[in-house]
Amino acid sequence: MSRFQQVHPVLAVRDVRKTARWFCDHLGFRPLFADNDAEPRYAGIGRDDVEIHLQWHGEEEWAAGLCGAAYRFLVDDPDALFEEAFQTGAVPPGKQVDDTDWGTREFGLYDPNGNAVFFYRDRG
Repeated sequence: MSRFQQVHPVLAVRDVRKTARWFCDHLGFRPLFADNDAEPRYAGIGRDDVEIHLQWHGEEEWAAGLCGAAYRFLVDDPDALFEEAFQTGAVPPGKQVDDTDWGTREFGLYDPNGNAVFFYRDRG
């Protein structure tokens, strides 16, 4: 059985770099990672024990109301948790645990209300 360790909210944003800079300049956060230095679409910022992830969404997604809440749960074994979720029928066909470009092993699901929940660990 996998153990939950932390949760990280994912904020939908129109401009990752601008939003990260705002949090850093005004609230004392610091950059943690980005999927692309030139034009990030996904990045993490942190302060003390808090980590917030920023995810770019295009104007068509904003207009359609598709920018709901997302939460990232740090777990010790995403593969074991995936198997638990698979056994209960929560995993849709074709879903798998992936190694990401930003250095994690993870999978994600939608809860019955349409909130995105991701479960990950660092690959490091």
